[in-house]
Amino acid sequence: MPTAKVKKNLVIVESPHKAKTIEKYLGRNYHVIASKGHVRDLPKSQMGVDIDNDYEPKYISIRGKGSTIKELKAEAKKAKNVYLASDPDREGEAIAWHISHILGLDPKDMNRVAFNEITKDAVKAAFKEPRAIDMNIVDAQQARRVLDRLVGYSISPILWSKVKKGLSAGRVQSIALKLVIDREKEILNFVPQEYWTISSTFKKAEQKSTFNGDFYGLAGKKIDLNNNDDVRKILAKIDKKQPFEVTQVIKKERKRQAAAPFTTSTMQQEANKRLGYRTHRTMRIAQSLYEGINLGKGSVGLITYMRTDSKRIANVAKQEAADFIKSEFGDAFAAHNPKNFKNDGDAQDAHEAIRPTSAFRTPESIKDYLTPEEYRLYNLIWSRFIASQMNAAIYDTVRADIVQNDVTFRTTGSKLKFAGFTKVYDSNSEKNKDLPELVEGELVDLVKMSTDQHFTQPPARYTEASLVHTLEEDGVGRPSTYAPTIDTIQKRYYVKLEGRSIVPTELGEIVNKLIEKFFPDIVNVDFTAQLENDLDSVEVGKKDWVKIVDAYYQPFSEELAKADDQMEKIQIKDEDAKFDCEVCGAPMVIKLGRYGKFYACSRFPDCRNTQAITKKVGVVCPKCGKGDIIEKKSKKNRKFYGCSNYPDCDFVSWDQPIARTCPNDGHFLVQKKTKKGLLVLCPNGDYREDQEESN
Repeated sequence: MPTAKVKKNLVIVESPHKAKTIEKYLGRNYHVIASKGHVRDLPKSQMGVDIDNDYEPKYISIRGKGSTIKELKAEAKKAKNVYLASDPDREGEAIAWHISHILGLDPKDMNRVAFNEITKDAVKAAFKEPRAIDMNIVDAQQARRVLDRLVGYSISPILWSKVKKGLSAGRVQSIALKLVIDREKEILNFVPQEYWTISSTFKKAEQKSTFNGDFYGLAGKKIDLNNNDDVRKILAKIDKKQPFEVTQVIKKERKRQAAAPFTTSTMQQEANKRLGYRTHRTMRIAQSLYEGINLGKGSVGLITYMRTDSKRIANVAKQEAADFIKSEFGDAFAAHNPKNFKNDGDAQDAHEAIRPTSAFRTPESIKDYLTPEEYRLYNLIWSRFIASQMNAAIYDTVRADIVQNDVTFRTTGSKLKFAGFTKVYDSNSEKNKDLPELVEGELVDLVKMSTDQHFTQPPARYTEASLVHTLEEDGVGRPSTYAPTIDTIQKRYYVKLEGRSIVPTELGEIVNKLIEKFFPDIVNVDFTAQLENDLDSVEVGKKDWVKIVDAYYQPFSEELAKADDQMEKIQIKDEDAKFDCEVCGAPMVIKLGRYGKFYACSRFPDCRNTQAITKKVGVVCPKCGKGDIIEKKSKKNRKFYGCSNYPDCDFVSWDQPIARTCPNDGHFLVQKKTKKGLLVLCPNGDYREDQEESN
């Protein structure tokens, strides 16, 4: 008689990649499958929220998920137990709840398993303490989803009818857009203020080495130099042939503490500044590091969960970091007392900060198993965490005042005394500034003096990093919202990237103006930040989600009615393209589409000829010798260069070709922008030259 097949425990996670890793950790009594994200959501074709029935969401199975749902039901039917192990955040809790619904499970069952890192110990420990689905967390996510649907599906149709089809508005994206536009207004309205500086070079008698000092003030009091007259008055007091006296020397020891380990926001900011990664790219790479990388002996999660605004570190991780630091750098570098970083006031503490799952798993030791972008981000995360558990860097500093006829110059110096955390990671690299040994009362000679006129500069445009920082600082959005928010306003062509700077478009300014006028609460930072706090209160069971939604929606519905009645229709006029259609001969115009501007025939729809607007770089195609090299954008919005004769000529290059050839092999040369200027090189790798970037 055949042996009955033993039923296995079924574990449902979000990612197929994660499923393989976890199944290996749990062993043969467990079968792990993936839901591949959400299985239920609000319908795309309608509002999907019953406003008259306590904002009841009308969830449906997501189109295309039929086969996944069928597999989940079939596997659950034959399983001994079902465990829901979606991600440990609001979204993951909601996914677990939706899956329990389609499988007919009781949400009160102790079958919810959550872990902050995908390592064998963490996964096994989590399965020893399963819990019920936390409905407070589900309600917080549900409230956000319902609010976003109410706002988006109410305002968007008005924008379609009054401006153009394809537009959208949302709570967080509207504030992000307003921030960008307000910054642009600041730049346009900025009035430069004049100021001057006086710099001098001094030397001690009988010494060749010199040191610099800057004008500070008169008789020890700081004075600003606002114009050339102020400078002349100071210069008139100075006798360049007479020595200056060192009147005050202050020596101190200064400590620089390491930054906290990464939160989602700070990781996105540093990855953008240091690696040039867009926010969505950073999150995609971090997701793969979290889910697991095959290191030769199987897959292992390399970092803890990457959606968090907490700076907390588990005690076991602190101890492991201390052990690593002592073994690698010595006892002096390891913090004597475990470091605790204070969370921001509205931060959730459900997860740790982002850290490596093992301090001993150095970036170099696993480099061969990672892609270049995975290695660079992992190196950033690992280094930041290790540094956060190290002692401060110590500097010897000196400040001296150098005076003649009451005119005071000030010089400062610093020298690294103990490297501390900077051995591993330094977000603000500080160079030594040596000064000769100065003694109060001694005389020094003036070598030269120069005056410079300056003007204050307007605030810089937002980059993705600085926009994320501002959103977080204002309490708008949460870790999971930053990347999709910035992505959305770019896809809608409300803003565009110029280098790393975010610049508003004409369409973005039109939409923002309408939102500001008719829906002022949506773009009110304080109002939206308070809403985020209310959602946090729902998550911990202090507030009812329906009441929060109702308090927001009631005044919003009044604004909707007013906007629908009073908002005037806006006509976005076509621009003259100044050339004719090659199909019918009618004038071509520049139209504004969903993804930006493009050329179109003025006889549309009778003539449907369109062309992309291209930018020539002034170089003939090195492959066909006929077409022009033009700047293009990939599907992921990355700039590249191709031939205008495509598809007849398939030349492409990520780097900009220039009108020169390699002196070694005659191949065309390309140029890259670096921090130091322009780098000209041969794609074959046998020639390169650095150039100063022209202004």
